[in-house]
Amino acid sequence: MSDQTEIGTKPSVLCLTDACDRPESELFIGLRNAGFDVDVMCNPKGRNYQRLMDKNMVVQPMALESRFDKEGTAAIRAQLQAKHYDIIHAYNPRALACALRASKGKEIKIAAYRGIIGNISFLNPESWITFLHPRVSKIVCVADAIKAYLADLRFLWMRISEHKLVRIYKGHDLAWYRAEPADLAQFGVPADAFVVCSTGRNNPRKGYDDLIDAMSRLPNDVNAHLVLVGDAIDNEELKDQVARSSHPERIHFTGYRNDAPSIAAASDVFVLPSKEREGLPRAVIEAMAYGVAPIVTHVGGMPELVKDGESGLVVAPQDPVALSSAVERLYRDQPLLEQLGRAAKARIATDFHTTQTVYETGALYTALVGEN
Repeated sequence: MSDQTEIGTKPSVLCLTDACDRPESELFIGLRNAGFDVDVMCNPKGRNYQRLMDKNMVVQPMALESRFDKEGTAAIRAQLQAKHYDIIHAYNPRALACALRASKGKEIKIAAYRGIIGNISFLNPESWITFLHPRVSKIVCVADAIKAYLADLRFLWMRISEHKLVRIYKGHDLAWYRAEPADLAQFGVPADAFVVCSTGRNNPRKGYDDLIDAMSRLPNDVNAHLVLVGDAIDNEELKDQVARSSHPERIHFTGYRNDAPSIAAASDVFVLPSKEREGLPRAVIEAMAYGVAPIVTHVGGMPELVKDGESGLVVAPQDPVALSSAVERLYRDQPLLEQLGRAAKARIATDFHTTQTVYETGALYTALVGEN
């Protein structure tokens, strides 16, 4: 990898985000350390806000309520008047819409971050005030699958120029993941159980119904327990499905937890059974960083993250039989389980390291300033 100080002329960048996660925060700090003039406007309620403040990164606190937030738009406009910026990098649709209005009439490049597939259409007016706006110079896609999705969007003669699309993986660092594994006994998990963990939102596309079905299909001698982390505990349909399953005592809901990575770290396998529209799920990355073997569906960017048979297992979406077979395979093959866990951890340490994200983002900024 080339040294980041050799990227070239370093532009001034205003990053607009919400309650930024650890990878975003460390990206901003890494860019500053690489010599870029980077300022941040973000939500003061975020858990990484103080770290950014300690690094003198935040120029203004900002919590946008909508894509038409008048106060937030005015705050962005005031910051653009107070200091010259070459680039605005907006990390969510609300920030992007407000930034486009706030920067109207200014010579400034606009970069937009996109982390999921879907919800963009040439027939959707809201898309035209965000990602389809003609003043958006680049759309930074977190996975090749997202880039391909955007490149394939069509309506009559309209399409997104591939020149606008760039893939930059969101980077991590194993040093961020050193928490002690959680004690799963608090959720009723026996000490000798083979633990399958899944973390995510209460959303039908996450495929928890498929995962519960898959657990029910396991042979009786497979002593596997499922730990569902998140607000799926509020889903009465899922609870009814668990009650009807072959071993309801082996499925545990934790509710929302701040220590979700520690729960994954205490597990044998991490499963994300999504039906559609995934980018690069943070929950899978966190589990891999702890050396936990992942099982994911062939959806969105997940096959880019998990190499089937090398750093985890990839199965077809909406296929509980295949999902159950994958869990049973790792239950019965301890050497394979350990091998995949080691490879998963190594993959995060190398191919998804934050230094690469800093370098590629810096290179993008420099190239943007050089464009007419």
